Amino acid sequence: MINLLPPAERENLIKEARLRLFFVWGVFVLFFLATLSLVLFSVNVYLSGETAGYKILVDYEQQKSVTSEAQSTEKEIGEINQKLTALYAFYQGQPKITELFQKISEIIPEAIYLNSLSLDLIKGDGFRVSLTGYSGTREALLGFKKSLESDPVFKGIYFPPSNWVKPVDINFSASFEMTP
Repeated sequence: MINLLPPAERENLIKEARLRLFFVWGVFVLFFLATLSLVLFSVNVYLSGETAGYKILVDYEQQKSVTSEAQSTEKEIGEINQKLTALYAFYQGQPKITELFQKISEIIPEAIYLNSLSLDLIKGDGFRVSLTGYSGTREALLGFKKSLESDPVFKGIYFPPSNWVKPVDINFSASFEMTP
């Protein structure tokens, strides 16, 4: 094929063809970049929605775990409170042995020494007390008996007759009930 166009016109046509080619490639590149930016924007929107959803789920699970921990802690506290209440009730229901020892130590004169003391729990809130001891004189033992009889806490006081036979150096025994 023979081209009869002058060389300047040929160069213009080649320039126009290059310009059209450059324009077409530019449009393709712009279309590609616009499409790519739209795809990236939609991926960004999708991922931000997913992360927001996961963040809500994580917050919910954390709240749920905190709530379940609080509930389990409250349950443990409730169980401990029940045990403490039961323990308190148990100790409140126990007879007061210290009161018994205090009363007996207040009543015993200095001339009397105890060798043994036994306690038996009786129905209700009292004790059956049996004791043995030594008294230097019959008068000290009689004073001890009168002290027991004068205190309304002690009932059913019994001193066997064998306690009163000797006037001095008496090994005695006694029994009584005490209700605090």
